[in-house]
Amino acid sequence: MKEVIDTVGRRKTSVARVFMTPGKGRVIINKLPVEEYFRDEVKRLHALRPLVLTEKTEDFDIKVNVKGGGLSGQSGAVSLGIARALTEFDEAARAVLKQERLLTRDPRMVERKKFGRKKARKSFQFSKR
Repeated sequence: MKEVIDTVGRRKTSVARVFMTPGKGRVIINKLPVEEYFRDEVKRLHALRPLVLTEKTEDFDIKVNVKGGGLSGQSGAVSLGIARALTEFDEAARAVLKQERLLTRDPRMVERKKFGRKKARKSFQFSKR
């Protein structure tokens, strides 16, 4: 088994590089504890969901470098990265994570703005006369 498991998770425009080592359950994101980085409890729970489902919250120390996007996309990227690292460590966790759809990269991205329109789909105001 490798000493350090490194994986990548992506969501929207966020990219999270996850480094997982056997340890005491510390999670550090961009040199901050997870409680400080994701102050919103919902985003924190979303990011750490793979650890909770596999009941390995106290088994690993996790360091994450995440960049791009907002906090919502970043929490999704961290979640995918942690899920991938857990499956690399233990294949038995794969079934649980796959059932909860935590190993699937969410393909939804922001739709590009089209010319002749105000936004991606919104048109300019139409004036009949």
